Amino acid sequence: MTELRSNLPYVLVLYYSRHGATRAMAEQIAAGIESQQGIQARLRTVPAVSATCEAVEPDIPAQGAIYASLDDLRHCAGLVIGSPTRFGNMAAPMKYFLDGTSELWLGGALIDKPASAFTSTSSLHGGQETTLISMLLPLLHHGMVYAGIPYSEMALLHTTRGGTPYGASHVAGTASDQPLDKHERQLCHAQGSRIARLALALHATRES
Repeated sequence: MTELRSNLPYVLVLYYSRHGATRAMAEQIAAGIESQQGIQARLRTVPAVSATCEAVEPDIPAQGAIYASLDDLRHCAGLVIGSPTRFGNMAAPMKYFLDGTSELWLGGALIDKPASAFTSTSSLHGGQETTLISMLLPLLHHGMVYAGIPYSEMALLHTTRGGTPYGASHVAGTASDQPLDKHERQLCHAQGSRIARLALALHATRES
């Protein structure tokens, strides 16, 4: 991914990843975003949550993207969020972060911006669609315009692992050691590319 250029709008790719699979998807989506001219991707993550009240995360994670701020969301031209599934729902760290965005909701900061979601599961029927829908709900409350993956993307018809019209998905295996396959990579890239095109179009209407 290229270095961020301050003069270009960006799509925020916001994710939580425990074992690296969701992070790998985020990187493929970012590549799809940056395949479109005139826009860039901004990768950000969220810290884990702990039942131990005294536990704190370092300000900068040891690896991967840096932690997101509300300003990353406030100024984005589009948003793609990703989380592994937890019993058919988004993981607690992503839910915790989104629960803290009331300030943006009150100000309408995300209204009419395009958004999408992606997820990774350990098994083929491990709740991919319901996890994606769980992430869709707060985006709708923010007034965002949700966009999935259309069936013009032929990988949706040929995949035997991840991939849904609600957003990209990946089957990581019970040991979380399965890499993205060809179709999963294609769908991540296509999702990023589509959100980038929509973000450019909607950003132009807001700027005019």
